[in-house]
Amino acid sequence: MIANLIQWSIRNKLMVLLMTTALIGSGMWAMRKSSIDAIPDLSDAQVIVITDYAGQAPQVVEDQVTYPLTTAFSAIGAKTVRGFSMFETSMVYIIFPDGTDLHTA
Repeated sequence: MIANLIQWSIRNKLMVLLMTTALIGSGMWAMRKSSIDAIPDLSDAQVIVITDYAGQAPQVVEDQVTYPLTTAFSAIGAKTVRGFSMFETSMVYIIFPDGTDLHTA
């Protein structure tokens, strides 16, 4: 069967070229007509809160900023809350369950 297909392709080079061109053209047309939403967003619904506390050591930032924010955000129904403290800066990552609208989060 494959031998017959190869023989037919050798005898009908123009037909193979036209079918290949039509296939490539229809693929390019379909790609241009596909909306951006055809590729879903697979990332988690996440909000990042960054705060600055000028001139403070990481332990002070942890005790006075990061820990209170982390405990407060844990009470709102987030899936995961992670807090990081650095010199003068606190970062709290809040990850919400799938299907959560970021505008209401």
